[in-house]
Amino acid sequence: MRIEQDIKLDFKDVLIRPKRSTLASRREVDIKRRYTFKWSGREYHGVPIIAANMDGVGTFSMAKAFVADGNGLTAALVKHYEVDELVDFYTENGSDNVWYSIGVTERDVEKLDRFLAKTDGKLDKLCIDVANGYSEPFADFVKRMRDKLPETTIMAGNVVTGEMVEELVLGGADVVKVGIGPGSVCTTRKMTGVGYPQLSAVIECADAAHGLKGFVCADGGCTVPGDLAKAFGAGADFVMLGGMLAGHEQSETEVVEIDGKKFLEFYGMSSSTAMNKHAGGVAEYRASEGKTVHIPYRGPIEPTLQDVLGGIRSACTYVGAVELKELSKRTTFVRVTQQINNVFGSS
Repeated sequence: MRIEQDIKLDFKDVLIRPKRSTLASRREVDIKRRYTFKWSGREYHGVPIIAANMDGVGTFSMAKAFVADGNGLTAALVKHYEVDELVDFYTENGSDNVWYSIGVTERDVEKLDRFLAKTDGKLDKLCIDVANGYSEPFADFVKRMRDKLPETTIMAGNVVTGEMVEELVLGGADVVKVGIGPGSVCTTRKMTGVGYPQLSAVIECADAAHGLKGFVCADGGCTVPGDLAKAFGAGADFVMLGGMLAGHEQSETEVVEIDGKKFLEFYGMSSSTAMNKHAGGVAEYRASEGKTVHIPYRGPIEPTLQDVLGGIRSACTYVGAVELKELSKRTTFVRVTQQINNVFGSS
């Protein structure tokens, strides 16, 4: 047993210090990024925000809204669409704005094979998603998928430390997903005591990935647009959102009325709700590591996207970053004990 004495930080623990700027308007800021991936060799150009592969978030409807937005946002589709549904969606909407999501079971691989058989073996982007990316079989699986799909951009996770980021990048991951326990409906930290404050995780993992020409995706922990600015300022190449995109009409979930008000159900993908829905219940050897909540119905996603993108542009103007790629170079974080005045509510 050992204790690391240096303090690790979360988004709530810091603010970005403003700097002098020549920018006259948010309109002057370019928040798109252009990446060439290490292993696939493919290029990406767009605003590097990804809808999480969660029920109610990583949906076909969300992906279509992202296409219509025109900023190059992408959605990691939930794992539970049928093969024919996926093929139809890819045929009608293309593959630029979506990640095919997969677990590490043989059933997942068999489903992927059936999909590839119907798409001439072509797949632009693959998200290999597990809660615990520290197992040796997971690293081996990433290598297996890289050998199987040499021209596919692969995102894999989740991890929170540099040494595991390095192993996954060297093993074939173009993007490593960073975050254990920070999500709004994740209870991993409560149930297991395991985790890592998300801001520090992003800083340390980005440093490890960039040294090997890999990328990182900050997954979880963002509650307001300013948190995305902090994630990008900390070195994240992509940011994945779950709760911030939940509750909209693109959720493909049923709207329920409670006391005359409209709500949508939102739950973690390791929750009992998700496992009852997709796996026939919680297996006897494990516990639920997610919770189920009801979110007030928020209508279409477009106003939320405008808030998110506008907040990032504004953050760039405060530090003089003409392009999003400059934000991390111009970010100085200051430690704080409080950052929001909630005397008139928490909104």
